[in-house]
Amino acid sequence: MNINDIPKEKLKSIKTLGELKRLGYQSKSIKKELRDNLVAKLRNHDTAFEGIWGYDETVIPDMERAILSMHNINLLGLRGQAKTKIARLMVNLLDEYVPVIHGSELNDDPLNPISTFGKEMITDQGDQTPISWMHRSARYSEKLATPDVSVADLIGDVDPIKAASLKLNYADERVIHYGLIPRSNRGIFVINELPDLQARIQVALFNILQEGDIQIRGFKVRLPLDIQFVFTANPEDYTNRGSIVTPLKDRIDSQIITHYPKSIEIGKKITEQEASKKADQEAVVIINDYARDLIEEIAIQARSSEFIDEKSGVSARLTISAFENLKSAAERRLIINHEKKAFIRVSDFSGVIPAITGKVELVYEGEQEGPGIVAKDLLGKAIRSQFITHFPDPDSIRKQKTNNPYKKIIDWFSEGNEVDILNDLPETQYKQLLLEIPGLGTLVDTYVKNIPALEKLYFMEFALHGLAEYSMISKKYFTTGLTFKDLLSSMFTAPKSDDPDEGFLSDIG
Repeated sequence: MNINDIPKEKLKSIKTLGELKRLGYQSKSIKKELRDNLVAKLRNHDTAFEGIWGYDETVIPDMERAILSMHNINLLGLRGQAKTKIARLMVNLLDEYVPVIHGSELNDDPLNPISTFGKEMITDQGDQTPISWMHRSARYSEKLATPDVSVADLIGDVDPIKAASLKLNYADERVIHYGLIPRSNRGIFVINELPDLQARIQVALFNILQEGDIQIRGFKVRLPLDIQFVFTANPEDYTNRGSIVTPLKDRIDSQIITHYPKSIEIGKKITEQEASKKADQEAVVIINDYARDLIEEIAIQARSSEFIDEKSGVSARLTISAFENLKSAAERRLIINHEKKAFIRVSDFSGVIPAITGKVELVYEGEQEGPGIVAKDLLGKAIRSQFITHFPDPDSIRKQKTNNPYKKIIDWFSEGNEVDILNDLPETQYKQLLLEIPGLGTLVDTYVKNIPALEKLYFMEFALHGLAEYSMISKKYFTTGLTFKDLLSSMFTAPKSDDPDEGFLSDIG
């Protein structure tokens, strides 16, 4: 009998052990339950882990093999690699409802009770034992490992208040207060950041993983718990806070390595899915696909940056927060200028700096290259990388000394002209500034074809940023925006502001 095939209304009408037996219900361990439901999904070519991108050929097959093997699992990877999300999605592989003895704190199976309460209930009431139905969403428990977590928190301890209120002596099993793990019986239990758990607490998990039972304060009680364990951890060499003790690691059946998105396209899917959406903002802010590419490129550059500790990783939360900030930068400009629509500009990316600075760990914290300046450097490198996917490589043009498509633009700046692009510049002024630069529009028309007029403005500004990154013109940040000018003249002029970021990486080249 497949309990998932029985209508929910009929299940909920079954309220006693006797009715459950007549239904033909048979007990099943949670790992067998997960296995059977996964087998059904695989046969139907259904997705077992909806909303997980980039793991189709790596992590997901490993997860499916571990579930089919009925293993406890450790997900090992850097921050922001969807480890906890994968664990939470395992709930969808559980039966929608399972019966439990009503009032049992350990979710006792009516056909196979493990607690004193459950056994006594069936002894006293037999087939009239009341049952209730537990939804799969209630069968998931999660604990963040912190140094203050105790054995009592996870497994349990003697409760003197319970002993006093029930007038029990300390030899009575009923004085035990069960911890999170026993209360997760017949469910999925997740411990996040396992290395942060003190070694002596990790030792307390040995028996649960190997034998499936627990012991509390010397009580001769054996609770054959039925739990699917999932652990998450960063690589051990990431921090000195702790590690997974070897005997515990040996008892975790499958260790699955996670990773960051391997392409910009996958990164964009993750960012789009996870970023918060505000209906009023979505209606007025227009963001093109090229800006989305640039957001993902920032994360790619960060993961290989010499300034950032590669062992700490760069979370997908960086691109998610940056994407949200980018849209909000355009929305703020729209509100200030009383405009109806806001089209993303490259200058709006100054708004993503705060989303980067808090999500990267520098190799040498406190060195002169502070997080804000490193964030601008990452943005510049991302622009540089994306620039040559749309325009000719300036370095190749220098070497080959061929016709320079950028000559007219560079010459205009060499004549002493400069352009200030303020963060809150109205659309009409923004357009006018860019159209005044000779050769800029023609450059975009030549190399970026068949794009709408407003996307053309994006690429016109993008071309200026790209030329600055390739040291053909100068770019300087100041408090309310940035300015482009001739590279040579910028070397002999004083800074335009007392911005502490100015002077390092702000003058490209």
